[in-house]
Amino acid sequence: MCLGIPGRILEIGQAEGVARSGRVDFNGIVKDVSLAFVPDAGVGDYVVVHVGFAIARVDEAEASRVFRYIDEIGELKELEDEGR
Repeated sequence: MCLGIPGRILEIGQAEGVARSGRVDFNGIVKDVSLAFVPDAGVGDYVVVHVGFAIARVDEAEASRVFRYIDEIGELKELEDEGR
């Protein structure tokens, strides 16, 4: 199943436009993500990430709610496995 996962932006690289990227924390799992589609997102913001691209901003309450559901169904394990 493919779904968007919320994460919090930890840092943003120097590049702009289509090359804009940053490090995003997915409840303890940190990945490099393209931020090209969310030019208004900044450090500390929560974004929904799908296949390596942040596609929308979300608030912290929504991100927390989604992480509870993901934890319940065990999907976070897939993110951990991808990092290996």
